[in-house]
Amino acid sequence: MISMSFFEAQKWAFSFINKDDEEKKNAIGLLLMDIRGWNEVQLLENLRTNLTGTEFEQFKKSVKMYQADWPVQYILGHTQFFGHAFQVTEDTLIPRPETEELVEWIILDNPLADAAKKIADIGTGTGAIGISLQLERPNWDVTLSDISEKTLAVARINAINLGADVRFAAGDLLYVLDDKYDLIVSNPPYIATTEVNLMDKSVLKYEPKEALFAQENGLFFYRKFAEEIVNYLKPGGKLYLEIGFKQGKQVAKLFENVGRVEIRQDFYGNDRMVKVTI
Repeated sequence: MISMSFFEAQKWAFSFINKDDEEKKNAIGLLLMDIRGWNEVQLLENLRTNLTGTEFEQFKKSVKMYQADWPVQYILGHTQFFGHAFQVTEDTLIPRPETEELVEWIILDNPLADAAKKIADIGTGTGAIGISLQLERPNWDVTLSDISEKTLAVARINAINLGADVRFAAGDLLYVLDDKYDLIVSNPPYIATTEVNLMDKSVLKYEPKEALFAQENGLFFYRKFAEEIVNYLKPGGKLYLEIGFKQGKQVAKLFENVGRVEIRQDFYGNDRMVKVTI
């Protein structure tokens, strides 16, 4: 078998993509780095290093999967979120940078000097939100819940791998909780079926539909939270939610009689987060 360097493998992979597409170029770089667990600097330093035959065959397989619209995170089996590596599978939604902004807001809103808090991450998926919060605030008592046992199994693995001391609860929305909490956070399904044309092909093909779409023009779960949240938060407690970029006013209206509502924008200036203080 003819040997091939990482540079040559990269050049081969680039022949299948638009070289002006930075997202695709970055994805190829991630696939190359994953072969030997390198970071970007190590890859650059070793571009003339040869791959083994087995490594190149695996790389070819990964590139073909990427060509078929597989999200690169699913190909790798992991993704970075808030400085940590989280396992992802087709049973879990892929954590997004916008959700990191929600975690950052909660941390800045609740300084380290605060007393220990009891919090719940509803519909946790990979556990990215709740685990990241517990790692930043080790004195917080964090419960991760999800309706899917398969999804919760991934969150358990991530908690073990990252050394996060969290609890788990399997069940639907708030109904799985048996106590009142200082903070409740969720990134629920919020995409309306009418917005399918705005979504990437890879998301539609491979990410779990139940974690993406919601009835009532995407507002179903926000309405459920608005109806029930006072039963699960302590006085002065806070609910943090990620929302769709068109949903700020509608979500605020749902909670107007529940508590004090604050909408926050993401890095791109879109409505993306809401806080409700009861």
